[in-house]
Amino acid sequence: MIKDFARKRSINVCIVNTGGCNGCDIEVVSTLAPRYDIEQYGIYVHNNPREADVLVVTGPVVLPWKERLKEIFEKTPEPKVVVAVGACALSCGIFKEGHVYGPVDKIIPVDAKLPGCPPRPSEIIEAIVSIAPEALAMKEKMLKEMELKNKNNQENNNQDNQETNK
Repeated sequence: MIKDFARKRSINVCIVNTGGCNGCDIEVVSTLAPRYDIEQYGIYVHNNPREADVLVVTGPVVLPWKERLKEIFEKTPEPKVVVAVGACALSCGIFKEGHVYGPVDKIIPVDAKLPGCPPRPSEIIEAIVSIAPEALAMKEKMLKEMELKNKNNQENNNQDNQETNK
C-alpha cells in the first residue's frame, strides 16, 4: 500500500530506442548508476509503457518502429510526456541518409527535446526533472478527480441501497 502510494506520486519513465547507435541509451542507463542515481529525484524506470508518465525516446525512428512507437505512445496513460533524447531523435543525426522514417516529433508529439550526441547523463536528468513538476501536477489533478469521482459513486450507491431498503 505504501509502495502504491509512492509510485502514484513519483515520475515513472519508460525508455524507448527506435534505432540508432545506442550511444544515448548508454547515457540514459548511466543515470541509473550510483553516480547520478536518478531515483533520488523520485524518477523510476520501467519497461512497461502502461506504467510510465514519461517516454524517453532515443534514436531516429526507423521504418519498423513507426507504427510501434505510435502504439507505445497510445498505451502510455494520460498525462504523458515525451522527451526526445539525442541528435538522432531530433533530426535523425548521422542516420539521415539511411532507412529512417524521420525524427521522433514527426511520429508523436514531443514535450522536451534534448540535443547532443550523446547528451550527458546530467543533462538527461535535468530535462526530465524540468518537466517533472508539470507532469506531477497533472498526475495529482487526475488522482484527485478520480478520488472525487469514486467518492461520489460510493455516495450514490449508498443512497440507492438506502432507498431500496425502505
